Amino acid sequence: MPIFSFLAFPKTDMKDRLIADLSAMAYCEIKPSGNKDVLILLTDTPDEEANKNLIDAIKALNSLQSLSMAFGHTD
Repeated sequence: MPIFSFLAFPKTDMKDRLIADLSAMAYCEIKPSGNKDVLILLTDTPDEEANKNLIDAIKALNSLQSLSMAFGHTD
């Protein structure tokens, strides 16, 4: 069960859209910053293949400017 945390930066004026996009995805938990345009994204997938597919889908979001991994753990 791979568990990762990321800092997700939205494109300009797209923070709410990025929250909605990520919230619609399985295995994602989002914590928005109250005073900055950054989100903390936690992912917990059942296996490596699901994790790779999820990361690829996140990277393809039009509302995402950049994604930086802060922590990663796999069993």
